[in-house]
Amino acid sequence: MRMGVLDIGSNTGHLLIVDAFRGGPPLPAFSFKEPLRLAEHLEADQSISGEGVQRLVKYVAEAQAEAQERGCSSIVAFATSAVREAVNTETVLSAVREASGIDLQVLPGEDEARLTFLAVRRWFGWSAGRLGVFDIGGGSLELAAGSDEQPDVAQSVPLGAGRLTREWLDAGRSAEELRLYVRTTLAEQAGQILRGGAFDRAVATSKTFRSLARICGAASSSEGQYVRRVLRRTDLARLAAELPQLTPAEVADLPGVSGDRAHQMLAGALVAEAVMDLFGLQELEICPWALREGVLLQHLDAL
Repeated sequence: MRMGVLDIGSNTGHLLIVDAFRGGPPLPAFSFKEPLRLAEHLEADQSISGEGVQRLVKYVAEAQAEAQERGCSSIVAFATSAVREAVNTETVLSAVREASGIDLQVLPGEDEARLTFLAVRRWFGWSAGRLGVFDIGGGSLELAAGSDEQPDVAQSVPLGAGRLTREWLDAGRSAEELRLYVRTTLAEQAGQILRGGAFDRAVATSKTFRSLARICGAASSSEGQYVRRVLRRTDLARLAAELPQLTPAEVADLPGVSGDRAHQMLAGALVAEAVMDLFGLQELEICPWALREGVLLQHLDAL
């Protein structure tokens, strides 16, 4: 069947249309995304601004029209950190529902981590052994680890690249101050995962990690999803030291970086570097599947 997965993230709205069936991989048929930057449309009281709500409502209506035009039988729609943490979440959800008829499911952070882990497990299979999975979003960092299809531990930490850029770098704080804050915050949360033992495979997912890996020399997307891509600790350390000297325009010229995310790459690099240092990782393998695929796989399993 053809279905859509609508992901309302803190940075981007992304509709992925797939041809899906139980027992096989979902085959991407069409993608429609738009930078919404909801994390940057938060008011001082932590409500999503009127402009942010308007952008979201407009995009969801357009995504619904695209899904209908391309023959989707259903849409699974969800929202993550920015909508979840806003003080006007119910108002935002009601506006979306009234304009499009789509009910956005707000995912708890632990569910984000769990479903991303599910996607990574299905991609790499049982031979990957104990997995450690890391995902830097716009509003939060998701971490999960385990040897089964469901992780032993799944965590969400408020260390998203968009959030940190807005609250620290855009507010005039230095990169060094942010670096120390990230490490202190992550260290407080890492114990549960570290107690489970070493990873047989350490994996990173989603756009920020993919962009960092591409800057550091990983294969471009044009070479296909089955090419092995890694982010190495030594390469990342050099990049993290260079990024504070670059303007957003210069960062946007780097391979794999989109213009709408260039200003967040420094914060993302500092979070990624902290992850690799605190967990003792020399490299992270990049997985092409992430939260959207995890939500889809769970939906298919339930049918």
